[in-house]
Amino acid sequence: MTPEMEARPRLAPGCRLNEAKQQPRVLLMPERALRLNGPSLEIVERCDGTRTVRQIITEMQKLYAKAEPQKVEQDILGYLALLHEERALDFE
Repeated sequence: MTPEMEARPRLAPGCRLNEAKQQPRVLLMPERALRLNGPSLEIVERCDGTRTVRQIITEMQKLYAKAEPQKVEQDILGYLALLHEERALDFE
């Protein structure tokens, strides 16, 4: 499942990020947790239900300007699809 570019990803019910002051940053999900750092943390922090997939990709392409823009887009779409399959993200 490839997310639509105008969809607005948000954490699924029962999922949340631990507090910013707690290290390492962790995505807490029912009965499991996923340690986040670097780009994965940057992506999840942007999944707030207000940004579209397209906006997240654009922000990440600016943040990682040295990387190939198409590669950044593919990686983000793949990561969002994985989080959706793991029931950590919903799309509005």
